[in-house]
Amino acid sequence: MSTGGTRLAKAREKKQSVSDVMTTMPIVLPADAPISAAARAMRDRDIGGVIVQTNDQICGMVTDRDVVVRAIATGKDPSKTPLVDICSQELTTVTESTPVDEAVQLMRDKAIRRLPVIDDGHPVGILSIGDLAIERDRKSALADVSGAPANR
Repeated sequence: MSTGGTRLAKAREKKQSVSDVMTTMPIVLPADAPISAAARAMRDRDIGGVIVQTNDQICGMVTDRDVVVRAIATGKDPSKTPLVDICSQELTTVTESTPVDEAVQLMRDKAIRRLPVIDDGHPVGILSIGDLAIERDRKSALADVSGAPANR
């Protein structure tokens, strides 16, 4: 068995938790921040989503697709429209201790690409299908794309 295969087998035996795979230090913006602030943060950090908060509570998430489909395509002004107007507000979240297999099943069941990771009500990370591809199937096309440098 290859080194990668051995590592994967050991990880599965250990029952990985979300904290083993997630992207840490998520970008969190206030609900009244303009869409353009989220777009710049996504560009600068090479990420596809930001968490939206109001009064120190998560109230939603905005993805690059939301910016295009819910804002630009509908004629909203990205410099004036607040994130709360386009963010997904019915979020599914996990904790750092959630087993990865459980998080994967949630993503499948709800057809979502990113899960905010919460600790004591505060965002501590995001688990994406790209994170999972890189960790679990390094030879997949998705892992290659997810691990590649950003197009600038």
